[in-house]
Amino acid sequence: MPIYEYECGSCGHRFEAIQKMSDPVLIDCPACNKAGLKKLMSAAGFQLKGTGWYATDFKNGQKKEKKPESDSTPPKKKTDGCGGGTCGCAS
Repeated sequence: MPIYEYECGSCGHRFEAIQKMSDPVLIDCPACNKAGLKKLMSAAGFQLKGTGWYATDFKNGQKKEKKPESDSTPPKKKTDGCGGGTCGCAS
């Protein structure tokens, strides 16, 4: 659920409230009990979790080593003749 930041226009009290997006906007200040709250715009705070993110993979400054893939590249073909077939043109 998102965290919203509010400020009271009457007393200046600021606080955060965890609300669903579908919840109505708060109106009454919990400090002075007046109807003067205003929802503030603030930067969203979030944390990326799981593998593949910079914060979790390289936090200690060391990069993970890739495992070498097996040599699955096909052998190179000869450029002279047909490539060593049974026609007799390869040397």
